[in-house]
Formats: sequence, structure tokens, C-alpha cells
Amino acid sequence: MQGLRGVFENRRILITGGLGFIGSNLALQLVNLGSIVTVVDSLIPQYGGSIENVRDFADRVNINIADVRDINSMNFLVQGQEYIFNLAGQVSHILSMTDPFADLEINCRAQLSILEACKRNNPAAKIVYAGTRGQYGRPGKIPVSENCPLRPVDVNGVNKTAGEMYHLLYNEIYGIRATSLRLTNTYGPRHTMKSGEQSFLNWFIRLAIDGETIPVYGNGLQKRDFNYIDDVIQALLMVASSEKSNGEVFNLGGYEPISILDATKLLLEITGKGSYDLVPYPEDKKQLEIGDYWGDFSKIKSYFGWRPTTSLREGLVKTVQYYLENKKYYWS
Repeated sequence: MQGLRGVFENRRILITGGLGFIGSNLALQLVNLGSIVTVVDSLIPQYGGSIENVRDFADRVNINIADVRDINSMNFLVQGQEYIFNLAGQVSHILSMTDPFADLEINCRAQLSILEACKRNNPAAKIVYAGTRGQYGRPGKIPVSENCPLRPVDVNGVNKTAGEMYHLLYNEIYGIRATSLRLTNTYGPRHTMKSGEQSFLNWFIRLAIDGETIPVYGNGLQKRDFNYIDDVIQALLMVASSEKSNGEVFNLGGYEPISILDATKLLLEITGKGSYDLVPYPEDKKQLEIGDYWGDFSKIKSYFGWRPTTSLREGLVKTVQYYLENKKYYWS
């Protein structure tokens, strides 16, 4: 990571969704690289942003509480920024179905607000957009490459696809350098731990730490891939630092695919308490189940040499330890 210091030192950087899980971890890494970082977040409770995520380095970042849908705020905030990591979004699949218009506002309209602000006030900025594996829906072939059809099974996947396409369009038409990373299941410190709406693995971690029973839907044999947060931050910085990424889309992918049941058993082994129970799918979740998924990350590996370096066991050990030490900030 220190090899990127020459790229980002003394550079002005804006992170939308910067008080959220990925945004706050990225902000910490960038201030350690010597960047001048501004984080913007609306702190809408159910979206996961929290001032506690930057409590250890709040004096080293500029914090702006604003909604990315507000074009006036964005017109001001993008000015002078050399890199923009566009991580603001509504990420819950379930919430996107129960409140589709809110998802539309955050994941579509807000993206246009950011891009229009850049077009008018800072067309030289480099933008990295956070896409999602949910854009693929139920994959016909695994591992899933960037060339696989996009067939989302929920409103979130549809809107995230649109958000990504806006970035690629503005790259092509207006020359605003943009790239997208399609993230898979990301876990680690600073995630919201108040519900399982945004990430089932982080919620499983809370249940295991509390010695409770983890509900595993169906037979638990559906496979997923997982990325520890540090590996995701590395990928974000790599694509931002290179002109080769402009107009491109890249999958991330896990160390190796694993069934949800085996991941749960590994977590329980690490915490030394808790249990699991196989339970039927609730109807709302059954409709959104995609079966097996893991991503083919050979493209980003060939472009930049990126690959996940943190095994699930190693990442879970680090994550559990973080929450044991910081439980009071995340459980209440």
C-alpha cells in the first residue's frame, strides 16, 4: 500500500458515503498515505454511515454532512478534488424492494448529481464508482466475468447498473475519467452491526460474538466469495491511480468460494461460541436468492496485478477482534 504514497500524497480527494463502511476505511488509508481527504455523508441511519467510524482520525479529515442528491452541495464539494471515490449508495436488496423510490433517488438521481457537478465544476477529476455483484443477478455461468449478462433480481441491482452506466457514459461523452468496480460480499471493521439488511456476514459476526443462533437459510450450500475490506481498498486505489482504468469495469472476487454454511461454521470456530440453525427462506428473501456466485477477477489482475490476499479465516479473525475491542460503538 505504501507504494501508492507517491500517487496520493498531498492530493485532494473526495469520498462520497465517506462515513460508511468502505468509505471510512478508505479515508483512513488515504490519510495514512498523506492525502487531503474530504468525506461527505448524509448520515441517513439505515444506510450505515456513522461518525464513530472516523473517531480515531477525525482531526485528519474534512467532514461534510450533506446529501449527494443535493446538486448545490455537490457543485461546491467537487471543486478542486483530484480524485472522487463515489461510494454513496443504498446497498440493501430488501430495502430496495420495500422502498424502491428511495433506492432510485440514491443510486440513480444522486449519481447524475455528482456527474453533472463534475461536468460543470471539475471535469478533470478521476472518479471511481462502487458497483456490485448484484448487477449480474442469477449467473448463468460461474465464475462470473465482466462479459456475463446483467440480469438483476432486485431494484437495487437495476439502479446500481444504471448508476454505473451513467459513469461510463460521462467518461465516453464528456471525457470525465471514470471506472467501476463490481464489488462482491465485503466484510471487516467499521460496518454497521445493527441489522443484517446490508450484509449477512457482518450480521452473522455480531450474532456469533453475542453467542446467539445464526439463521442459515435453506441448506446453506449456496456458495459465495468474500473480500476483506483491506483488499477492496487496495483495488480502489489501484484503479484510481491509473489511466488504464478509464471507461473500464472490473470485478472483484474472493480468495476462494465457500458455502454459506461452511463460512458460518468457520466463524463459530473463531468466536468459540454461538450456534447455527438451518431455517426456511422467508418469502421476501427467497425471491431474491441468486444461487451460487463467485466473481472472476482475472481482468483486474491482468491490468494491475490485484488479487485478494486475505483468506476468510484471517479476515474473520481480524474482524471479530475489532468488534470485541469496539463493541460499544457498534452494538447500541
